[in-house]
Amino acid sequence: MVSVCCRVFAVLALTASVMGLTAQAADVSPSKLSGSQDDTPVLTLHGPEERRTLSRADIESVPLHATTLQHFAGPHGRFAGVWLKDLMAAQGIDETATLRFIAHDDYTVFISPEDLQQQDYLLVTRLEGEPLTLTDFGPTMLIVPAEAEAVEAGTASMTHWIWSIRAIFVQ
Repeated sequence: MVSVCCRVFAVLALTASVMGLTAQAADVSPSKLSGSQDDTPVLTLHGPEERRTLSRADIESVPLHATTLQHFAGPHGRFAGVWLKDLMAAQGIDETATLRFIAHDDYTVFISPEDLQQQDYLLVTRLEGEPLTLTDFGPTMLIVPAEAEAVEAGTASMTHWIWSIRAIFVQ
């Protein structure tokens, strides 16, 4: 099932590229947005000894960063969120942990400590300044801004990109 989904997204990305919908440079910079005050839980963090919910306010308590890009699955514009490493530090998650992200449709992505050393991951909470919702790939999504153009062109794997995240397991 996963390989079929990946092939479909690769075809869509290639089609978008051929149609001239090229990605913009994925430069990431500090955002001018203020952190959210919304305390509604948006995802659950499962640690080795505890489980806790995180709200948008919890996530955005670390500095927000933003980038403009074309997401290979459709959304495009100004994505804002927090660096995954910053969130891990704020939540007391050991950088040697493997993270398992689970989407609302049960799609799963694993991010290893080696992955975290090789790439910078942005946990996105907003698009064009507005909070992501389930209907627009939210409430959070994980992207790799440095790979955005290559993923959209189909020359890099999108296996670490996940949206509609409902849970993160620390392993």
